[in-house]
Amino acid sequence: MTHTGKCLCGHITLAIDSDPIGSRTCWCTDCQKFGGGNGTTNAFFPADSITHTGELTWFEKVADSGNTTWRAFCPQCGTHVFTRGSGRPEYTGVRMGMLDEKDLIAPQAVIWTESAPPWATFDPKLPHFPKAPPQ
Repeated sequence: MTHTGKCLCGHITLAIDSDPIGSRTCWCTDCQKFGGGNGTTNAFFPADSITHTGELTWFEKVADSGNTTWRAFCPQCGTHVFTRGSGRPEYTGVRMGMLDEKDLIAPQAVIWTESAPPWATFDPKLPHFPKAPPQ
């Protein structure tokens, strides 16, 4: 089974040859910045199962967790495509908005809730973590 996705302008396309291993919504300050003030939701896949077409723009930063993150964006429309981190390099977090199957996987946890603004709401059925969850 192959899952697919594309950015807003279609310059970047994804083909993912595995099912997601999980999904979570992150409210760290970095995710809020590039998520327009909201948390961002990622589906996680084995890194080696993802291929893409189109040239990506990469941004590297040390995250609040202390791990280095690499975020990939479409250089034409600015869509955030995916995130890779030094803490779990075997996995890649694909932004849920990139996926063609909107019902592929629902968030399974909410993380970095202590960084969320006071108006943020969290699904009470999901586990919440003030920072990064235990690995």
